[in-house]
Amino acid sequence: MKNVTTLFLKIAVIFLGVPVLALCIFLVPEMANLSAKLLPEFAVIKYIVFIVFDASAIPFYFALYQAFELLRYIDKNKAFSDLSVKALKNIKYCAITISILHVLVLPLFYIFAEVDDAPGVIFVGLVVPFASMVISVFAAVLQKLLKEAIDIKSENDLTV
Repeated sequence: MKNVTTLFLKIAVIFLGVPVLALCIFLVPEMANLSAKLLPEFAVIKYIVFIVFDASAIPFYFALYQAFELLRYIDKNKAFSDLSVKALKNIKYCAITISILHVLVLPLFYIFAEVDDAPGVIFVGLVVPFASMVISVFAAVLQKLLKEAIDIKSENDLTV
């Protein structure tokens, strides 16, 4: 049963990467072109959009890889190990990085909201930083709990 569950989660992790890849290939260039069209006085804005959104895909895929590794540790009965703690720490840092990159782009969402007269655009820009900070906090809590469980396990192993 455990292998079926981790297999399902591994497939889910793989499928999480597909839409982000599609967004990076199809939507980011369109967003960059739209930003250059809406704000012709800022010629560099097109490249900022490319860099920030495509650069945020790098920690996203690294976090997915760490999640996949964490599931492999569970399959190998190494869930309560320092490797799992390290994977959770890496996921936490990746989520923080994604959040910071998207917070840097929030002024662009404000400018688009002013040009388009659509204040809801700002809330759309807050979705990714908020979601990645929630993931970061969740990973930090899991990391702390796992570390405490490992410490308790090592104390019990020493007690005979």
